[in-house]
Amino acid sequence: MPLTLRPATPEDAAAMAALLNEIIAIGGTTAYEDPFDHQKMIDAYVSAPNLVCCTIAEESGLILGFQGLFHPEPDDPMPAGWAFIATFARVGRTGGGVGRALFGETRRRAQVAGITTIDATIRADNAGGLKYYSGLGFVDYGRLAGSPLKDGTPVDRIRKCFDL
Repeated sequence: MPLTLRPATPEDAAAMAALLNEIIAIGGTTAYEDPFDHQKMIDAYVSAPNLVCCTIAEESGLILGFQGLFHPEPDDPMPAGWAFIATFARVGRTGGGVGRALFGETRRRAQVAGITTIDATIRADNAGGLKYYSGLGFVDYGRLAGSPLKDGTPVDRIRKCFDL
């Protein structure tokens, strides 16, 4: 079956949370450390006040991934015209084109929304995420040194950007 891309809806929230919670449980590839429930997913990715778009990639009704694009919060020092991105692919389904397909739709929606630059801030120990964003054409522009995890472990975060 072909991959279908569509906007996320509240009805997707439980499946999106399950997908993300599996990634969180494995650890090391997301800044999130606490699991999501249905409502937290709606609040963070489906109906967030700063949401530009959240796109679902599915095949035969199974969500294979999702990608959100967000305007910065009012207290965030990002330049005007910037937005930030977050991408999640089902465990075992990375590297198969889901992320690239999602970014094509997100990029289109960003241009329509007048976004000029997309920020991806990735844990430095997330080799797969760094490779994914670099492969899309994101370039390094900064590093946040020693951002602490819940247990206090410092982890650097690499800041990458993509100019539209």
